[in-house]
Amino acid sequence: MSDNEKRQPSDDLDHASLVTVAKRNCEASASVIVSVLQDEGIRAVATGGYTAGFRAEAPGVVRVLTFESEAERAKQIIAEIEAEIKSSQNQASEEE
Repeated sequence: MSDNEKRQPSDDLDHASLVTVAKRNCEASASVIVSVLQDEGIRAVATGGYTAGFRAEAPGVVRVLTFESEAERAKQIIAEIEAEIKSSQNQASEEE
């Protein structure tokens, strides 16, 4: 039996890499992204929320992390969301 056949499902998580797919200035914005990604079946988490609320010379940032294997799809979904927001903002400003 090879090493790959001996591996347990949890072993894959032990060797998986997390990557940053988005950065936000507030925890609420990052949480929305995490929720959307999770709705799309992508495992995601936000980190750094505690430091993002500080007012200092080096403000914190909240990072949205996913597994490396899901990062490209996550980035595509985030880009689609941002494009929709920009489109909505442009339409609203044209109506004014």
